[in-house]
Formats: sequence, structure tokens, C-alpha cells
Amino acid sequence: MNELSLGPRVNAVHSRTPRPWWQPGVVYQIYPRSFQDSDGDGIGDLEGIRRRLDYVAALGVNAIWLSPIFPSPMADFGYDVADYCGVDALFGSLDEFDALLTEVHARGLKLLLDFVPNHSSTEHRWFQESRASRDSPKRDWYFWRDPAPDGGPPNNWTSDMGGSAWEYDAATGQYYLHTFLKEQADLNWRNAEVRAAMTDVLRFWFDRGVDGLRIDVLWHCIKAADLRDNPLNPDYTPEQGEKFRVLQQHSANQPEIHELAHAFRAIADGYGERLLVGEICLPIDQLIAYYGSPEMPGVHLPFNFQLFEAPWDAAHIAHIIDVYEAALPDGSWPNWVLGSHDAPRIAGRLGEAQARVAAMLLLTLRGTPTLYQGDELGIGHVPISPERVQDPQDLRQLGLGLGRDGARTPMAWDDSRNAGFSRRDPWLPLHPDWQHRNAAAQAADPGSMLSLYRRLLALRRDHEALSIGAIELQPSSLDVLQYGRSEGEVHFVVALNFSTAPREISLPPGAASASLMLSTHGRTTFDSGLEPNEGVILRLKTD
Repeated sequence: MNELSLGPRVNAVHSRTPRPWWQPGVVYQIYPRSFQDSDGDGIGDLEGIRRRLDYVAALGVNAIWLSPIFPSPMADFGYDVADYCGVDALFGSLDEFDALLTEVHARGLKLLLDFVPNHSSTEHRWFQESRASRDSPKRDWYFWRDPAPDGGPPNNWTSDMGGSAWEYDAATGQYYLHTFLKEQADLNWRNAEVRAAMTDVLRFWFDRGVDGLRIDVLWHCIKAADLRDNPLNPDYTPEQGEKFRVLQQHSANQPEIHELAHAFRAIADGYGERLLVGEICLPIDQLIAYYGSPEMPGVHLPFNFQLFEAPWDAAHIAHIIDVYEAALPDGSWPNWVLGSHDAPRIAGRLGEAQARVAAMLLLTLRGTPTLYQGDELGIGHVPISPERVQDPQDLRQLGLGLGRDGARTPMAWDDSRNAGFSRRDPWLPLHPDWQHRNAAAQAADPGSMLSLYRRLLALRRDHEALSIGAIELQPSSLDVLQYGRSEGEVHFVVALNFSTAPREISLPPGAASASLMLSTHGRTTFDSGLEPNEGVILRLKTD
């Protein structure tokens, strides 16, 4: 029998030591406001999510990540937390959360919450106490500084939402720092009491049984101690948005952040297999530092967002995979993300045909993928009329196309009124084609996007080579991305056609033939060619 010549096993791990659940697993992000409304107010809630758990389980994912559910004035839709140890009445109650968690676990799924440590709401009692006077015991829990000599902000830092990152408080005559909205005051993580209070928050949720946390804007949590000016961005243009006016050299990604990430990790590790995912928007050479080291481990999965804005062609994607895999520290585990509540929809960016190719890419790369609700239906661009805009990022910087509402529109469950999402008009409009692009219609259609996702997830679950196996980029024809996945004696080839023309592919040396396991076009036979915009998974056979 011929040996398959598959080249080096890229970052392969051959140990049979049991793996943590997230390595072969798939995470499914739910944006609670837009998943299912149970009480008729047009906004999704925890009870709605509980009622739809069978759908999530049938999809074939392993874990659910919930965007923030904590009490909040909703200036930034939950990312302005007023109480870290509660549930906003809009979404339900702690009892309803406990019921949801119990049912999630009963289905063999895990549940992650969205932890927002960089800032609290200005309505949080901590900030209210801090704001009360310059002598408040909690004054140093936040960043308060005197005005500059001209009376303006203390430095040149810009808010990610536009404008200055400083807001003047007339009552105490100082400015406070807010990396995002003025309603989101930055916490001072150099303060030991802040750390102690937030440690209590983490333990509250781990004690309650949550399986992990996605840590919001982790790289922002530590600022330079002297709060010096950021360098001006020489490449800034107004259409980028004001956060790019300066380079965030001193307002984020400080060396001490890795000690904080390790502190979070130590708490999580004390509860067994609890997953920490870090939101970190940095170049790869800086991103991988958040894995930490054997002596001081950081988060398990620093989110890898490279596919969000990458040029969508085979050569660029192959380069991203190659560089990322080569950069990973020994013993670390990769991850991939293609959609989220902050990014335009995959199908809106790429079109329906390439969204299918993207689904196959995401679910066959080595590492933990994160899916975003609705992408499995192929929801595309959703026009939001000016009077329906909700996103403060869009409202503060009109006309720049920075709005995120299009990614946050409600799930469509069937063709009944409001797509089965709510008894009343939803808080954001549905996608225009919801009457046929909905979960019920697609579940009944073997050629639908939902059916493709279910088959991809089933294949991944049934064959370790497609989840934890080694990966190797292979030579391919123009516009084709081809790579091998292997575990033991099981070998697959994934071939993805990024073009609108047919393309040929070649099997690796030593492969006598291949059987077609799945095509994004639904066909069941394969010769040697890819149809336009097609992806295939082939299982290799040897003599």
C-alpha cells in the first residue's frame, strides 16, 4: 500500500490525552435581543432562547455564547453593565437564567457568557460612588484627571465611538475616561479593589455553572500608567472613523495586560474545564501573546478575526492560514471566526454562493470555529432605514457605514407574522426575504444553507480529522484553496473554488482515488473538477 505524501503535519498534536471540550467543539453565538421573543415586547429574551434550544442542538454545535444579559441602561445594548451579577428584566431573571443553563446542559451543550471588564455603565453603583466626590473611596476605581491647561481633555485619546475619550464632570471639575460611549466609564484595573470585586464577579458565574466567558475588548483593559498622548496616525482619513485618528499605543495592549489575562485564567482553571475566549483585535504577532506561556498561561482562545476583512481570494486566505498556524505557540489551539454581532453578514459581504464556500472553510479549518446566529440561514445585507437605526456607533458618525444593526436583526423562524420571532413588530427589521429564508423552510429543503451547515457540522463531529486533525496546505490551481486534514490513517482533502469559473484539482501523491463526502452544491459524484463557487470535501483512498 502506498504512503500518502501529505507533507508536514502543521502543528499536529498526536497525544491521546483527553482534549478539552472546546478543541473539537463549535461555538454558536446568540445575540439575545434578536433570537426569540417570548413575552411579546419585540425583543428577544432568555425564555425565548430556552424554547429554541432544540434548534441549536439539532444544528450540531457544542456551545452557546450569549452576548450580554446583565442589567443595563442599554446605551450600547448591554455592553454598558450596571450590575455584573444579575440579569436585565428585559431578558428575564436569574431564575430564568438558571433554568436555561440547566436545559443547555441537559442537551449536552455548554454555555458561555459575555464578560465586560474594561468598563461599566455610568449608572453602576461603583461609578456613582466614584463620581460623588474627589475624596470618594472608589474615586480610583475609574480614571479621573484634571483638565489640560487649556481646559480641554487630559490627553488626545479618541473614543472608538467617535470624539474624545474623555467626558467632563462639572460637579467635581475633572474628566473621566471612556474608550467607548460616555455612558461606559473605563475601570482602572491597576486598582487592587477593582480586581478583587471583579474576581467576585467571575466566581459568581462560575459557581452558578457557566462553562466559560468571552472577555470583551480584553486588550483595552490596561492603559499606560502615565496616560500619555497616543501618536497621531499618519494614514488617518475621516471615513475610517475617529478612533483611527490616533494609534492606540498607550491606551491599549500594555505589557501588564498579560498578567491580568493570567489572573483570569487562574480563576477559570480553578473550576476545571472552563473556557476563556478573549476579544483582541490586534495583528497576529501581538494577538498570539495572549495565549501566554507555560509558566503564565493566558486565555485559551484569543479570537482570530483575520477572515473578517481579508480579501476574499484563495491566495490571501492560504497566506492567512499559513502565517497563523506557523505563529501559534507550542501547545496552543487555533480558532476562527467569520461572523459576529459587530461585523457585516457573511452572505452580505460575499454573496450566497461564496457564503457556502465560507461555511465549508470555517468548519474544516483546524481549530475551534465560532458561528453567529443567522449565518446558517444565509441572511445577507439588511437595509436599515434612517428612522430604524439603533446602533450608537452609527448614530454618532453618520454616513460612514459603521453601523452594526444589519448584523443584529432578528432570527426568522418561519413564514408566520414577524417570522415567528415575536407577536409584535421587532426592535429591528427582518431581512427582506424572510418569508422563504427562515429556519422552517430551510430545514425542509436539503439544498438550503441550513442543511449545508448541518451536514458540515455532522461530518466534523463524525471525523476527528476535520476538527482536531493535522492541516497541510496543498498545491492548487488558480483561484482554488486546497488543504489536507488527517488524523491517523484517515485523510481528507478540502478544495474550495473562489471563482465563478470551473477549476480542476489534483489529489496529493499516493492517493489512488477519492470519494466525495460533501459538496456545497449538493452533488453526489465527483471526477476531478470543481464547479464555479463550489467547495468539496473528499476522503482519500490508497492502493
